[in-house]
Amino acid sequence: MINKNKIPILEEFYSIQGEGANSGKATYFVRLGGCDLACHWCDSKETWNPKNYNYKEIGSIIENAKKTTTDSILITGGEPLAYNFNEFCKQAKSNKFKMLLETSGAFDISGNWDWICMSPKRQKPPKEIFYQIANEMKVIIYEPEDLAWAEECEKKVHNKNMALYLQPEWNKFETTKLLAIDYVKKYPQWKLSIQIHKLLNIP
Repeated sequence: MINKNKIPILEEFYSIQGEGANSGKATYFVRLGGCDLACHWCDSKETWNPKNYNYKEIGSIIENAKKTTTDSILITGGEPLAYNFNEFCKQAKSNKFKMLLETSGAFDISGNWDWICMSPKRQKPPKEIFYQIANEMKVIIYEPEDLAWAEECEKKVHNKNMALYLQPEWNKFETTKLLAIDYVKKYPQWKLSIQIHKLLNIP
């Protein structure tokens, strides 16, 4: 039986958000274990192995976040929405935290979020609801075909206030940055997202 007061996490830490619309913001990160998308360029492949994560009490995680000076908790993965986040968000908000989510959008929505970043994947596309409720869409650019995928996803967006980002895949950065930059210059409704935490060598 699933315990609603526990979630499977790989790590939790206090750092600076390095991607997308909230880039540069001091944030408490909670990285969940578990993901069935298996993106070959994934920079968190350790989340795939159940041996690497443990179930932890929600209250304990929130208490750790309270020891910092941030007002925001970011849930990332893995794929967070493989689990139900109603209870976590309820407890976090009762402690005055803003809840931020990074998701592929491939699973049903749960939880009460202040900001949703959707990063759609071709092998398991997002559910339609995320094109309505996400605050930002961040497409990872690994190869030219990903630009066509970004264009396909943009056509489905119902939230006209959604921020659109292309993010060059880090391991091929010298190549992927050129693809992303050229596309953004042609289609300025998109913005460039750079992983500044990797540039600065911080967690």
